[in-house]
Amino acid sequence: MSNRFEKLPVKIYEDNARASSAVAARIADLIRRRSAEGKKAVLGLATGHTPINVYRELIRLHKNEGLDFSNVITFNLDEYWPIQPDAFQSYHRWMNENFFGHVNIPKGEINIPAGTVGPDKVESFCRQYEENIRRCGGIDFQILGIGRTGHIGFNEPGSGRESRTRLVYLDAVTRKDAAGDFFGEENVPAQAISMGVGSILEGREIALLAFGEHKAPIVQRAIEGEISSSVAATFLQSHPACTFYLDEAAAACLARMATPWLLGSCVWDELLERKAVIWLSQKLSRPILKLTDEDYAENGLAELIHNRRGCYQLNIDAFKRLMNTITGWPGGKEKPKKVLILSPHPDDDVICMAGTMSRFVKQGHEVHVAYMVSGFLSVFDYDVDRFADFVRQFNDIFGLTPKQTRSIEEHIEKFLRNKSPGDIDSPEVQAVKILIRRTEAVAAAKFCGVSEANCHFLNMPFYNTGKVQKLPIVRQDVHAVEKILDEVKPDIIFAAGDMSDPHGTHRMCLAAAMQALEQYNKSAARKPELWLYRGAWQEWPVEQIDMAVPLAPDELSQKRRAIFRHQSQKDTAMFPGPYDNREFWQRAEDRNMASAKLYDTLGLPEYHAIEAFARWPIKRSADSRKQLLS
Repeated sequence: MSNRFEKLPVKIYEDNARASSAVAARIADLIRRRSAEGKKAVLGLATGHTPINVYRELIRLHKNEGLDFSNVITFNLDEYWPIQPDAFQSYHRWMNENFFGHVNIPKGEINIPAGTVGPDKVESFCRQYEENIRRCGGIDFQILGIGRTGHIGFNEPGSGRESRTRLVYLDAVTRKDAAGDFFGEENVPAQAISMGVGSILEGREIALLAFGEHKAPIVQRAIEGEISSSVAATFLQSHPACTFYLDEAAAACLARMATPWLLGSCVWDELLERKAVIWLSQKLSRPILKLTDEDYAENGLAELIHNRRGCYQLNIDAFKRLMNTITGWPGGKEKPKKVLILSPHPDDDVICMAGTMSRFVKQGHEVHVAYMVSGFLSVFDYDVDRFADFVRQFNDIFGLTPKQTRSIEEHIEKFLRNKSPGDIDSPEVQAVKILIRRTEAVAAAKFCGVSEANCHFLNMPFYNTGKVQKLPIVRQDVHAVEKILDEVKPDIIFAAGDMSDPHGTHRMCLAAAMQALEQYNKSAARKPELWLYRGAWQEWPVEQIDMAVPLAPDELSQKRRAIFRHQSQKDTAMFPGPYDNREFWQRAEDRNMASAKLYDTLGLPEYHAIEAFARWPIKRSADSRKQLLS
């Protein structure tokens, strides 16, 4: 299939692990070739959540397969300014903790922009940084991520094609994106030192990585849009050896994935047919059953109606399939079931499926909720101070352990007074934050009818770093899920299946759940059904929805009140995500009502709101599989 839309090479993988391994393999091959030639390999490196799996794979190759980094020179793209190198958010510290500290790159060959250089010396430092790159013969392989503004490095909108390493002001969107790492937008530095677009384009080979649905719109613009200084990543279209490495989610808006019929002949199956019908219905703002042969032919779908000998049965099939998704829940007329809801954070259950959860309880099913991580990072310090004061006064009223209570409160007050943004909380402060999230979770679940005894807290270890950056999933994380599966023995499982969680907790929880479920199914008398819901960030594409649970106005109102039980996340959340200023209850309501509106515009029954689910395994069209193989 020819692709007139994509203006540079793109490789799409099933997940970010495969994409990261592919990039790591390219780098390993370069290092070995340069070593065999007796030369240095010069790498341009990026930081953050996107490239971390590349570094982890390179570390594995070093430790397990003897990949030698002694001939490597590195130059990092950027660093916040001003910032101390030992600050938690510093790229110096991040690189040491996540890469340099685990491989044998000579310390003198590691180059990172300095966040401590004085304002009167920044310009000369940047010139020297450029000179150091030239002295090493230029960068052989450059790793990039992409920001929501389309920035590469910290080259914000307006950065020129010829720009060099310099001190830049960060765009408001970029600062908002970084707010989670700094525990508040007000703590994000206003400036950074960054290699320029021109500096980046001089690299002999470039690999840009992008993962997750939230990157899909800007990725599409960078690959298929016109070159413009308003999106610095579009300048990569002019590079002779730049490749984008994407997971399916980040590639979702590309023409080859979103509308492959516009590129040429497709591998048509039921899912792709349904996707095309829904796309056409939305494009023309016309119900499915009112679409005509002419509508299809005039919008690039002549092949489809030719294959189906007209659109009459095609429309009916798509309509019936969507009608069949509308239900209270699967198997509702059977005997009571055991239902296990895996909630990554302590509020994901009610944000994403409070209506369905309440309906299960009302129908007499045994509902359990397992909260996978503690969520203490999302609690503000002032809430800890407030609750500590409440406990002290409560104990004073009833004469309960006043000495111990005052001692703990004094510790908390002193610690919080001297705490800098991003500092890891003391065990006492962490314990209070965990308790706040737990009591809120129980209150919300009870409001939906779930008993406190059926609320389980797994406290998975990968989360407990005290920092935004999480550890890799290990055996203990999987075991925590296995344990609750063995205890509950569920008939039906609900898990978070979204890829848009900005800090990856949902993705990691799902990975652990899948590993645990694979092990559990080996000995289970009956394999449980697995249904996936989306988190607060995005909804399932309508063609992938397998179950749509309608909610009446009073049910949606009840869902809102359940979300309100999470008071520490009300009004202002610690990690709301950089893409949406609405509160979580507003996102939930708007999304559920938008799903109902979409069903209505497609010509289906009109409901007030809908909670949507997809059944595992998630269906992929034959054409999508072809795109992955290409």
